[in-house]
Amino acid sequence: MGQRSDALTDAATHPDRVRSVLDDAAGPARSALAASWRRSITLYGLDPEDGRPPEVLTAQELAAARQEIEPLMRAAQSTLDRLFQAVGDTGCCVLLTNRDGVPVDRRGAVADDDQFRRWGLWSGAVWSEATEGANGIGTCLAESRALTIHRDQHFHTKNIGLSCTAAPIYDHQGRLAAALDVSSARADLTEGFVGLIAAAVGDAARAIEAAHFREAFSQTRIVLPPGGERHGAALLAVDRHDLVVGATRSARQMLDITDARIAGQLPASDVLSVGGSGEELVEAERGAVRRALARADGNVSAAARALGVSRATLHRKLNRLGLAGH
Repeated sequence: MGQRSDALTDAATHPDRVRSVLDDAAGPARSALAASWRRSITLYGLDPEDGRPPEVLTAQELAAARQEIEPLMRAAQSTLDRLFQAVGDTGCCVLLTNRDGVPVDRRGAVADDDQFRRWGLWSGAVWSEATEGANGIGTCLAESRALTIHRDQHFHTKNIGLSCTAAPIYDHQGRLAAALDVSSARADLTEGFVGLIAAAVGDAARAIEAAHFREAFSQTRIVLPPGGERHGAALLAVDRHDLVVGATRSARQMLDITDARIAGQLPASDVLSVGGSGEELVEAERGAVRRALARADGNVSAAARALGVSRATLHRKLNRLGLAGH
């Protein structure tokens, strides 16, 4: 009875707590949650006491949303399975959403399906911050960062029974594409266990990014920059000319890679040699050029054809690698 009474008290006072952010001008600067609550009221015009269930896409709209994100969904399947195996027995469901906060794939125990469907934690529901206020999925996407919205941190009073942990997922071009969320309605979910869930969700999001990146650049060599293991899914796609043709968001941040630099034919050695870390790649390239020249008996044109590059490109490689005149 005590727990039920506490829940009723929280529900009664929650709207006042949310609206109090309007009276505290400095609150949003101190707290990301206060900033989200303020956005929910002032930017989106939401009411914390609105008890309507989340908006739900039509079957046709959901099919279109899935089609748009299909390559990433396909790459995510094994990771979603593993994550659900880790958290499913604890009364959690796993949601993969698009960038609009709509779950396009989910994992949940059949015994919990009715409960999660009532909460709106289901494929096709809209969990953007603009429609549901502060919540794990929507606020994660709005702020492009991993976070947990735990129980009464939610904007809507109807959602204060939930604990939602989400992490953003970036596509093969480094753009925000999705969110991965683990949600629970268990009242006994401890802070320590929420921390474990957050770590698992973060690791799973990076694994999905890496799998999607490898599939998107399946015809290239995938390179992990030295020290890249400390930066999540920091991967480069390098073509047969040793030019960078793709980079994950983590690699872009780590190595200052932009779309413009990639479009300008960025040599992998230029970004990997920062701090001397690209010597192995340079040596590998030098060896490949030497072997091609040896097989062509020193004929530059024939060696260029064997390497699949133009004669002018090979001459530039020879100069850069210190092989001109050899």
